Amino acid sequence: MPAITLSGVVKNYAGGHAAVKDLDLTVPDGSFTCLLGPSGCGKTTTLRMIAGLEQPTRGEITVGDRVLDSVERGVYVPPEKRAMGLVFQNYALWPHLTVRGNTEFGLRMRKVPAAERAARAKEALEKVHVADCMDRYPSQLSGGQQQRVALARMLAVDPDVLLLDEPLSNLDARLRLEMRAELKRIHEETGATIVFVTHDQMEAMTMATHIAVMSGGELQQVAPPMEMYARPANRFVAEFVGSPPMNIVPAAGPEPGGLAGSLLRFAGKRGDMGAPGCAGVRPEALRLAREAGAVPDAAWSEDAVVETVLPTGASWTVELRVLGTRMFAITHDDPEAGPGDTLRCWTRPENLHLFAEDGTRTTAWDESVAPVSGAAS
Repeated sequence: MPAITLSGVVKNYAGGHAAVKDLDLTVPDGSFTCLLGPSGCGKTTTLRMIAGLEQPTRGEITVGDRVLDSVERGVYVPPEKRAMGLVFQNYALWPHLTVRGNTEFGLRMRKVPAAERAARAKEALEKVHVADCMDRYPSQLSGGQQQRVALARMLAVDPDVLLLDEPLSNLDARLRLEMRAELKRIHEETGATIVFVTHDQMEAMTMATHIAVMSGGELQQVAPPMEMYARPANRFVAEFVGSPPMNIVPAAGPEPGGLAGSLLRFAGKRGDMGAPGCAGVRPEALRLAREAGAVPDAAWSEDAVVETVLPTGASWTVELRVLGTRMFAITHDDPEAGPGDTLRCWTRPENLHLFAEDGTRTTAWDESVAPVSGAAS
């Protein structure tokens, strides 16, 4: 199926509330694209407009050369003619139908012959590993099994595009992990285009080939997961993608003191170069050392007082106080320190992120300017 393109899409509700603002977005053919953002950012509204359940106030939605929605042209293609399958957060299974009956339902509506209907339903149920439940009713299934049946029902009709609206949010942690792997496997096997709405950045990072981050109805950045993680386009993306969030240190002026001054001087950002609005470093990029001699020569470093150590089993999250500013570090080695202990925290120059006063990304590391002598003491 060709790419899905949204051009200048606006969605206003009664009272003038703008749910989506001038959205330009392309969903590549065969991609697993996640619409990611906090509640109320416009991601579900965007999905519903792609599905045809909502109509844009302005703008155009196309699939290749085919126009699905255009107020200006007076074009609207109803949902049933878009060759798209939609799975809601609510499983929406018919309680009086068996798993087999639920899975065959869409095929029955399309007048598919009984033999073909049964074969396609069985194949879809096998893909999501619930074929052994065909004769059970939804009330006899776990939440995870019901979600798999909802997916099978969608897969059985063989849609060109799968639209998923936070389908994993009602599952417990273990089932969510299983279903992430299941959805990724289905995408790899079918090659279908998937648009997945979530507020969970971990879901987006682990499953997507592309992530589109939204905030306040506006698109913030579109990129592959690791590219977005390594080079967030602005401060909002930097803080939203990553857990725990990126440590952000606001600059107080062209020559700020404290931690901001230490980081910015090290990055070569002096007053005559236009100091950024803030500097950032991810917790997993902030390393800890017992002694200053253990810090690499090219790294930035400062003394850090330990405030709290939070073990998670596989790692430790350490809350630090660095030049009067709270920072978090993640380490996979036991820090062997407790509240009140002093460690040396450090990071490499390429791990520094700099953002302008309006939040947009600036040069993360200016290699043309050597670090100020003594900045990394």
